[in-house]
Amino acid sequence: MSGFPQTAPALAQALAHTRARTLALMDAWCAALPSLRVPLDPTLNLPLWEWGHVAWFQSWWIGRNRQRALGRQCDPDHERLPAALPHADAWFNSSTVSHASRWELPLPTLAVVKDELARSLDETLCALEEAERRAEDLYFWQLVLVHEDMHNEAALYMAQALGLHMPPGPSRGHVVMAHPLQRSALAVAAQRFRMGHDGCERLGFAFDNEWQAHDVSLEAFEIDDRPVSWADYLAFAQDTGHGLPSVVRREGHAWLFRRFGRWEPLDLQSPASYLSAADAQAWCDWAGRALPTEAQWECAARHTPEFVWGAVWEWTATVFEPYPGFTAHPYRDYSEPWFGTHRVLRGASTFTDARMVNPTYRNFFLPERCDIPAGFRTVARA
Repeated sequence: MSGFPQTAPALAQALAHTRARTLALMDAWCAALPSLRVPLDPTLNLPLWEWGHVAWFQSWWIGRNRQRALGRQCDPDHERLPAALPHADAWFNSSTVSHASRWELPLPTLAVVKDELARSLDETLCALEEAERRAEDLYFWQLVLVHEDMHNEAALYMAQALGLHMPPGPSRGHVVMAHPLQRSALAVAAQRFRMGHDGCERLGFAFDNEWQAHDVSLEAFEIDDRPVSWADYLAFAQDTGHGLPSVVRREGHAWLFRRFGRWEPLDLQSPASYLSAADAQAWCDWAGRALPTEAQWECAARHTPEFVWGAVWEWTATVFEPYPGFTAHPYRDYSEPWFGTHRVLRGASTFTDARMVNPTYRNFFLPERCDIPAGFRTVARA
């Protein structure tokens, strides 16, 4: 787990780092898909819209935010300063611009979006220097940092789904240590543990759905020390006829994996990925196992050193719901609209920036999604 920037100098460095990653991904996308046009699909976004939204979001919460010094106490509905880019709110405000309508918008050119990215970063860094002098709350600088990190990860999801070539390098995300070859069971004793973010700096940034740390009582359980591998998943698929994700195919006696449009030998001991929650549940039914709850996952990740994670997002059995005492942060649309419909995933993937690798982080997607690098681990059935 990488330390999260807590001071103004560290935040300035991190903001520059993630912007360099954004620009590298922009170059890779332009080389792989010069038109920058992608199909209208719920799992995709127009790349130009994504980058314009990143610049807009940064300016909305920093440069145009009259209450940024208040941090989480900011009134999100207060009147903002005017946008430097005309029509920016009508184009890039994800709270008011529906997903499907983005394909019909008269978006600005790539050059204009790049200029706005540069302008908004300069604005953000200048405001950060001022905030440091005044000892202001740095919450919004942390928010725009992780927001851009997540959009960079989404850019890689989309490139992988579309079969676009993305060159290796810093734009790919964090590095995962080599994994042992065999999955084994970890016994976790019955206990009462503190779940969620408690404000401790070592846990890094937290969205509103992770706050309100609370005590959870768990019965003793047995959990896999690592996610289910391709070897185990393919054995199930061959035994049951269950369909395989589109990223995997067999040629003769060899299994291949499609990574950014190029087929390469599949490492059978690596975690199975690009699976839906239903795929994960089907494997569990076949093997006589169960998906862990997010409480079981977090308890093992935080308190069991042998627990190996970070290579793939991991489906849990838990529906995405608020923790007790939930209060929405100023970015109200991040969590609350998705409660009850999405499934919690825990962990990280190799596309995730290292500073986002956090055992309390709650990712969430619709359970049918199979375009993200998501796998699973299991627990013994009660």
